[in-house]
Amino acid sequence: ILRSYGFRTGFYSSPHLVQVRERIRINGQPISKDLFSKYFWQVYGPLDETKVGGGSMPAYFRFLTILAFHVFLQEKVDVALVEVGIGGAFDCTNVIRKPWVCGVSSLGIDHTQILGDTIEKIAWQKGGIFKLGVPAFTVRQPEDAMAVLRDRATEIGCPLWVCPELDTYQTDSGPLSLGLAGRHQRSNASLALQLSHTWLQKRCGPGEAVGAVGLWLFHLSPIWVSGLANTEWPGRTQTLKHGTVTYFLDGAHTMRSMQACVEWFRETAARHERSGSGPAARVLLFNATGERDSAAMLKLLQPCQFDFAVFCPNITEAIASCNADQQNFNVSVENMLTRCLDNERSWHLHNNRGEDNATSLFIGDRLSLVPEKMADTLVFPCILSALQWVTQGRDPVLTGPQNTVLPVKPSITAKAAPLCEAAEIHVLVTGSLHLVGGVLKHLDLESAK
Repeated sequence: ILRSYGFRTGFYSSPHLVQVRERIRINGQPISKDLFSKYFWQVYGPLDETKVGGGSMPAYFRFLTILAFHVFLQEKVDVALVEVGIGGAFDCTNVIRKPWVCGVSSLGIDHTQILGDTIEKIAWQKGGIFKLGVPAFTVRQPEDAMAVLRDRATEIGCPLWVCPELDTYQTDSGPLSLGLAGRHQRSNASLALQLSHTWLQKRCGPGEAVGAVGLWLFHLSPIWVSGLANTEWPGRTQTLKHGTVTYFLDGAHTMRSMQACVEWFRETAARHERSGSGPAARVLLFNATGERDSAAMLKLLQPCQFDFAVFCPNITEAIASCNADQQNFNVSVENMLTRCLDNERSWHLHNNRGEDNATSLFIGDRLSLVPEKMADTLVFPCILSALQWVTQGRDPVLTGPQNTVLPVKPSITAKAAPLCEAAEIHVLVTGSLHLVGGVLKHLDLESAK
């Protein structure tokens, strides 16, 4: 929206999907490798030189936050949108003393070891970004969370408003069309409208370039409408079609976001199947990290009627030249694979199969609509091997010269018969943004450059 008005924008978010440069954007694009390198050393050098008494450098996220602020100042952006890392109150991004406006999106249970194990504790942390006299907006929240946010706003002296429903905004062109799929994106869109509107009013003056009707509800000019329609965010309710293989990518990793993901996938996959060339096999590719409740998320995914549930760690490929931007140096490979096996076991238990891996496979007309079938499961050592097995040579991007086709045991190859017989393959990738990023590295070659 702000770029549509001609403003030079800076954007900082986490995590990245493929390359770290995605976290720091100018005018919607990741900064170039040259700029990243230039500004990296401008920040790293002085910090390293001024360490005192055995002090240490800032940790990874803190360093990138300092780097982002430095980039925005050097590149002279008109406005910077800064997403907090974890929580808010004690996040390193919260050093901004007087932002122009603050926003809190839909809250969920996540990072409980740091933020607390209840929605009220998490809401208290999120409300920590409120500042004295700075307007703040939030979407509709659970009642307990909303009460905490209101108390925090009162305590800090911050005016807080709840965003209106997206359907209540006035336009000249009928219902709004969003570039981001999924019903949950409608509340995000309303929040984006309020944040943009508030900043524009402060920057340009009331009514200037905005066409304001009121503080909360205002008329949306074609610029606003096109801004919402042209919004792109890889890895969030994203659909990629490669021939007869369709990938549904969503980095949902909390219970609330997974519920939204399931709703989006069921609607979107069904629509693709109705217009497809024949029966489609449904495959789940899943992983989760940290202390997140994988078993609970997998239970939410059961109604999607998958023919296969495939698990792998967030390792892009089982070779030494793996992209360092996508390596996790805090968790061993053994731990990651153990987590995958635990996820597979949880899936079996949800299907009342215990440890039985011998359930016969079923394939028929409208695979996804057969309620009695049970998805077979497999665990692979890396993302590439999982994708190559799932797609069975149908996606040329995965079998190109840049990829080594990894050998698979004959027994695993035999299990793929339903995939080979299906007219199309639909793959939902979810549970972790890092998993989605690893998949995009292989599917979107431009993003890996």
